[in-house]
Amino acid sequence: MRIAVDAMGGDFAPREIVRGAINYAAANADEVILVGDVPRIESEIAEYGHGRPASVSFADAPEVIGMGESPASAIRSKRRSSIRVSTDLVRDGLADAVVSAGSTGATMAAAVFRLGRIEGIERPALGAHLVTATGPIMLLDVGANVDSDATNLVHFAVMGSIYAEHVLKVPRPRIGLLNIGEEDEKGDALSREANVLMRGLDLNFVGNVEGNDLISHVADVVVCDGFVGNVVIKFFEGLTGYIFRSIRTDLQQGPVAPLALLALKPGFDRLRHRFDYERYGGAPLLGVQGVSIVTHGRAKARMMEHAIRVASEASEARIPDLIAEWSRRHPALSRPTHAEIVAGEGTTPLAPTGPGAEA
Repeated sequence: MRIAVDAMGGDFAPREIVRGAINYAAANADEVILVGDVPRIESEIAEYGHGRPASVSFADAPEVIGMGESPASAIRSKRRSSIRVSTDLVRDGLADAVVSAGSTGATMAAAVFRLGRIEGIERPALGAHLVTATGPIMLLDVGANVDSDATNLVHFAVMGSIYAEHVLKVPRPRIGLLNIGEEDEKGDALSREANVLMRGLDLNFVGNVEGNDLISHVADVVVCDGFVGNVVIKFFEGLTGYIFRSIRTDLQQGPVAPLALLALKPGFDRLRHRFDYERYGGAPLLGVQGVSIVTHGRAKARMMEHAIRVASEASEARIPDLIAEWSRRHPALSRPTHAEIVAGEGTTPLAPTGPGAEA
């Protein structure tokens, strides 16, 4: 696989991004294309002192899209920005996937406008991982769309199921619909309609799941609209961090704290590994014609290694092709194509949603 890495995106770019890419390339057969300010990238490699593997190449992109910029405007105006150039490499067949720790909005806007959506999938979804004691739960959408209809939620379920099966290696993933009660009749009109649609498909649909079911891992893929999903994932991350910080602070109190910490260290190491979200690399943007992985803005070298690995696995598994194949097999749940709309055969607009929609 050839993975384009936005070397300039993220809180610790380019240093940590470059180091993660170098580490990955040194241990794997994939090609890595570092996209960004080439002199700065070369300087970081020289300072790292590990040398540049033969499988690492560069693509010059001197412009950077900042976190506070309008995603759509920046993608249009900054033609040589690292995220746009990275995404264009995938569009032009020069890379198989793109990875970025930069602006989530810009990364999604680049994927939607430069790669395009899969025919029949009106709204791409961003999937994140909730780490539980028995494995990850994929939650989507976590912010690509603010408003969704029932068909959108069905698409999210299908795309999440395909990703979970082929990348997370979960056989026949269990699909749950996030709701305020387990009964089918619970929830608003959107949830009730989505429930009916999902039960009519060949999905391993386990029904509605409540918020307290997430940590119990009663489903492998949990579906909701992007507004709710974004709130849930950020609360989950914040709560996990708070718990770990509280435990560390409390155990450092008192005269016997050093001995207590030493005795408890093996257990803490196991706990830290169990809830290590970095292993899952980042959030895939599903529904676009290419593999786009949005990793955490605070990603350092280790998480970048995992993000590149996930991008490679998703590319090798042909995730966009599998989603497109499902869409073709279920025309009743697919949106009309652009050609059909132009010909007057469809009425559903294909307007982008989420970051950059005004473009």
